[in-house]
Amino acid sequence: MRAVVTGGAGFLGSHLCDYLLARGWDVLSIDNLVTGTERNVHHLRDNPHFRMMQHDVTKYIEVPGEVDYVLHFASPASPVDYLKLPIQTLKVGSLGTHNTLGLALAKKAKYFLASTSECYGDPAISPQPETYWGNVNTVGPRGVYDEAKRFAEALVMAYHRAKGLDTHIVRIFNTYGPRMRLNDGRALPNFVHQGLTGQPITVYGTGKQTRSFCYVSDLIEGIYRLMMSDEHLPTNIGNPHEITILEFAERVRTLLGVTTPIVFEPLPQDDPKQRCPDISKARRVLAWEPKVNLEEGLRMTLESFKKQFSEAQQASK
Repeated sequence: MRAVVTGGAGFLGSHLCDYLLARGWDVLSIDNLVTGTERNVHHLRDNPHFRMMQHDVTKYIEVPGEVDYVLHFASPASPVDYLKLPIQTLKVGSLGTHNTLGLALAKKAKYFLASTSECYGDPAISPQPETYWGNVNTVGPRGVYDEAKRFAEALVMAYHRAKGLDTHIVRIFNTYGPRMRLNDGRALPNFVHQGLTGQPITVYGTGKQTRSFCYVSDLIEGIYRLMMSDEHLPTNIGNPHEITILEFAERVRTLLGVTTPIVFEPLPQDDPKQRCPDISKARRVLAWEPKVNLEEGLRMTLESFKKQFSEAQQASK
């Protein structure tokens, strides 16, 4: 089997490349390295089954040879990134999705879209089932990401219905693990970076808003099961265990062994008050549910962050 993974040098994309290679696939990673980094796939450089192409998927994609699967994971995914790159985010969700669907169609390949729980916006119900249509501010600052992914889902389903393309869509909820960037703006990297540098840990709003955090190995396993399934409609993959952001910050601070204070800043516009997946469908259709608990996942991730922080300090000397 040969897969094309867009965004293959990103946090999730690189873990997906590892997973597929471990199962004997050939993998071509396509990434323009806007938010991804070659460091994430450096360990694969001598693997004869892995190749990396630096390319912007919003432009025409040419891939010689046969392709069995196209997996579209390219996109800025953290608020810091997509607020800084709003037009690129909209383009990779629209033009990038169109181009990757065209590649899959030309190669008679299966297609997989990495969508997001952000499709639900600031939800009026919790946990969020796939049948919930969402509460999204289309013209707000977060709309560039939310609407890019909602459009991508609509385009994928149009290719499935009109062209008969074998497609799959995952809605990814908050995921964490090694290879996240320390400066990517999401809650966990922010807390860790602030804790390691002795800065106050920043919590937005009252900290009572909730999130649910899924360890990356659990997510990738769920994605693979969805890839191999006959399910074409969007499917939630995430950890249904909710935790407040304040409690999460306190837990990270304890595990880091730091005493820096927690400070509160105004809540960003349209920031969801709750984010928790209903994974009934994943349990039923994929026989999947997360296995790594938060304590274990955080310990593995914090070790990775400490190593990344130490390397960055050495490089700056």
